[in-house]
Amino acid sequence: KQWYQRRVPITAGIEEHLKNEVRDLVEKALYNNFLETLNTQWQDHKVSMQVIKDVFMYMDRVYVKNNKVDEVQDLGLKLFKELVVNHVPIKSHLTSTLLDMVSKERRGEVVDRGAVKSTCEMLMALGIKSRTVYEENFEQPFLEVSGEFFKMESQQFLRENSASVYVKKVEGRMKEEAERAKHYLDPSSEGPITNVVERELISVHMKTIVEMENSGVVYMLKNDKQDDLKCMYSLFQRVENGLTCICEAMKGYIRECGKTLVDSESDVNNTVSYVQSLLDLKARFDLFLKNSFGNDHMFKGAICSEFEHFLNLNPKSAEYLSLFIDDKLKKGTKGLSEQDIERVLDQSIVLFKFLVDKDIFERYYKQHLAKRLLHNRSVSDDAEKNMISKLKTECGCQFTCKLEGMFKDMNISNSVNEKFKEQTRDQPPLSLDLSVRVLTTGYWPTPPCKTASKLPKETEMAFERFKTFYLKDHSGRQLNLQPQLGQADINAIFYHKKEEVVTPKRHILQVSTYQMCILMLFNRQQGYTYEDILTETSIPEKELKRALLSLAVGRIQQRVLQKNPKSKEISASDEFTINDQFTSKLIRVKIQTAISAKGETDPERQETRQRVDDDRK
Repeated sequence: KQWYQRRVPITAGIEEHLKNEVRDLVEKALYNNFLETLNTQWQDHKVSMQVIKDVFMYMDRVYVKNNKVDEVQDLGLKLFKELVVNHVPIKSHLTSTLLDMVSKERRGEVVDRGAVKSTCEMLMALGIKSRTVYEENFEQPFLEVSGEFFKMESQQFLRENSASVYVKKVEGRMKEEAERAKHYLDPSSEGPITNVVERELISVHMKTIVEMENSGVVYMLKNDKQDDLKCMYSLFQRVENGLTCICEAMKGYIRECGKTLVDSESDVNNTVSYVQSLLDLKARFDLFLKNSFGNDHMFKGAICSEFEHFLNLNPKSAEYLSLFIDDKLKKGTKGLSEQDIERVLDQSIVLFKFLVDKDIFERYYKQHLAKRLLHNRSVSDDAEKNMISKLKTECGCQFTCKLEGMFKDMNISNSVNEKFKEQTRDQPPLSLDLSVRVLTTGYWPTPPCKTASKLPKETEMAFERFKTFYLKDHSGRQLNLQPQLGQADINAIFYHKKEEVVTPKRHILQVSTYQMCILMLFNRQQGYTYEDILTETSIPEKELKRALLSLAVGRIQQRVLQKNPKSKEISASDEFTINDQFTSKLIRVKIQTAISAKGETDPERQETRQRVDDDRK
């Protein structure tokens, strides 16, 4: 207690020194070396208080702690704060001087960073384990003035710059403010000043920045400005709803692009081009997702959501996707390696995931797969099985069990054909080579043929021999011929007549079973009417017209029949004869069936959908 009583006159002496000497010196320096003078007096005061603290060390350790009074060091800090820093002329000038120096540096002028740093350290020390003095004398006014400064600066930036330049300037400003807080303000000011910059330069204007004409998000997406988008993403993720603002703009652009593709689908002559355009669009946004948006889940979900939306706007999407895959898995696809096919299948599966009507895709895919398998058009079994595996992973075993059953039928049929040839070797030879595919009714998509077509006599005899062989080993089963799925190679001779000289030209024609039935008729007579052919073959009218169109009206290099009159439509009175002037550089000529490059016709499409609806019930 006696030590504490001795401290009273010393305290009075300190107060007198601070009032009459230190404060006076600082006031005289208000407009000349103010911060330097203030910091010098602060340093001297700290040294003096350290000496006094050493003298009263025992008192601080014993009496002060037990009686809850200020230690000598804290007493010195409080006196300096109350008598010097909080003195009205000094206090107001201190705040304005610090703010003025920060403002000058923001304008590019050089200031004494050391003086500002020492002053900020003094204010933090005077708070005695609190930021109150620092906040009151500097930080709060600093944040208010900064808010007004950035508000004005943001308006200037928006008037003078594009969105990408604006973003880069804001990034630069944020780095400057963070560096200033770290180097000569108190480090704790970095968070508050960053919040002010983010609010005034980003949050308030983010919609304006994103929607800037000829420079905003849509412009960047259209012109592949991945780096600019990356900068904007990095900046906007700092503020609430910033990424949502970018994401909404991106979604609108994707929807616009997708709608344009869907609306222009009727103008596309090739379904493959249509699907490829969708894949190219998806690949573009996948690059943006990876390079600009850091694979952000929100952006990934938005891209998927928009693609799912506009892909299902087109009711033909399932059919077109199956046709696209069919094109890539057919033999003769030029320029595609195994790796290329694998990549295309992976991309196709991505679009498949977006389809709502996956069962419609399944029906079309089965139809196209059946044709590839039965006509031996698959680029490879491995590629086919790879695609089925991907579908199985996506939709489960139930979705692909019939597809796998089709492959099983093909393998069994190969074995059956070998056994047939071996066991009928001792019988009278057939006039043709026969290969039969035995298909399980539940696996294959084509419905049974409603009318029994009349096959040429040679073909009928060959099939009856196979039927007898097969049912001998598989009693109880039924074999129903499906001529709409078959194909044949025909040896044909065309007698070219030129200047009374007849020259035979031999070709091997690759045709469908229906086309074979039609062509074999001309071994018996020179010409037939449409009605005659219909009567002789009993081919369904829809299939008959399709076959005749290919033979007589299709590509010039495939017209093995002549039609009279020469029109593109088939009528009951039309007459057909062999085109003896038919010529081709190829020995083996494939006659393409007349199928639209756009897939099914509208009536066929309605029929397919009706079958799907029936399966759903």
